[in-house]
Amino acid sequence: MNASAPAPALVLVTGISGSGKSVALHALEDAGYFCVDNLPPELLRDFIAVERARNGQARQVAIAVDVRSAGSLPHLLPLIGQLRQEGVAVRSYFLDASTDALLRRYSETRRPHPLSADPASASPRALVDAIELERQLLAGLRDLSTVIDTSQLRPAQLARWLRAAVGSKGATLTLVFESFAFKFGVPLDADFVFDLRVLPNPHYIRELRPLTGRDAPVADYLKAQPEVGEMLAQIEGFIGRWLDAFNDGQRAYLTVALGCTGGQHRSVYAAEQLAQRFAARAATLVRHREQDALA
Repeated sequence: MNASAPAPALVLVTGISGSGKSVALHALEDAGYFCVDNLPPELLRDFIAVERARNGQARQVAIAVDVRSAGSLPHLLPLIGQLRQEGVAVRSYFLDASTDALLRRYSETRRPHPLSADPASASPRALVDAIELERQLLAGLRDLSTVIDTSQLRPAQLARWLRAAVGSKGATLTLVFESFAFKFGVPLDADFVFDLRVLPNPHYIRELRPLTGRDAPVADYLKAQPEVGEMLAQIEGFIGRWLDAFNDGQRAYLTVALGCTGGQHRSVYAAEQLAQRFAARAATLVRHREQDALA
């Protein structure tokens, strides 16, 4: 490779089949990325060399890699580390979803799973077995990536979240504060989960019920509750105490999930408040899983 040419920024999109990789790649394409679907990992270094030879005109590049390249995945994992050491800004995003969500999506689309054929048997694999095998094959790549749980996300919501992720600062740790409803499941991408259901619930106050934690009347109500302030201070203290250690671990993202019953009042307020408190110390993103789905 031409060492004098700028190293291209590279977004790697991977994950479980049916988790939304096509949606993610289309979103990045709409955002101005040059996208390549299922490039064989053996060609990745040559592809980067071609990008560097484009008269110094670096462009944003996104590449989708999935289980169809399973035979090459053992070579991809060390290659990502080598490229990062060589100055290539590789940012890997792994899309995941619960098995129940994947089964439902395959039932709706009636498409076969890429691992449905079993070379050792005349019968195809059961869908749930194919999904489990895929999780095993991609486990190493998942560990190297920022995970986005798409189980409860609509396509437009996933597109917004991914564009926000790739648009954030990539050189330092990004704190993601995500609100959610426990009744719809805990996010798979959470590094830490805090349960806010023990706090006073604005849902039981008639005039606050239709509002969210981003509305001033709800925020004023929660701010006046001592328990809310105490819990936020404890969460802030815990994250703050270990923030530098997570940064030193060369993580790209740290996702803090904050859950309440409906994902409307307490968790939304807490995510907004914590993002404000850490804005001066780290790059922050705020996600409201249930509320963003309504947007």
